[in-house]
Amino acid sequence: MNQIALAHVRMGPLFAPSAYWIAVRDGSPLLRSIYDRHYSARHYRDGRRPKKTVGPGEYIALLGRDGRAAFVWRKFIDASGQEGVNCSLFRNEGRRLSSEIILEAEVWARARWPGARLYTYVNPRRIRSTNPGCCFLKAGWRRCGLTQGALLVLEKI
Repeated sequence: MNQIALAHVRMGPLFAPSAYWIAVRDGSPLLRSIYDRHYSARHYRDGRRPKKTVGPGEYIALLGRDGRAAFVWRKFIDASGQEGVNCSLFRNEGRRLSSEIILEAEVWARARWPGARLYTYVNPRRIRSTNPGCCFLKAGWRRCGLTQGALLVLEKI
């Protein structure tokens, strides 16, 4: 990980929930750079580049120790009516299996919000996979519906 990214790393819980993930603050330049390459990244037409990526609510932002993956858990009032803790960002640019690091990221969410339902949205039109959400499904998640905008909703209880 580069020096700038290390400056934004903060200590997570007293225990180490994962050997791979480290908690960072919203505003970490490395988190932002990975987010900017995610299909859901919001790019402003006027060229603004905000530092923050997470949005309102409680959150846990995670970076892979190799600097090649990002994961954000977010608990907020979801206008869609979904309840629980949302995976608002997951991007893996490294060699580790996505399903394995999803399972490691779940440990962080379970430690912070015990018993909460975990859910995420996948836009099948914006990814190359013929099996949208495959890495989540391999990690034990299940399909539980579609939003009005045709996003696939996946959950793990």
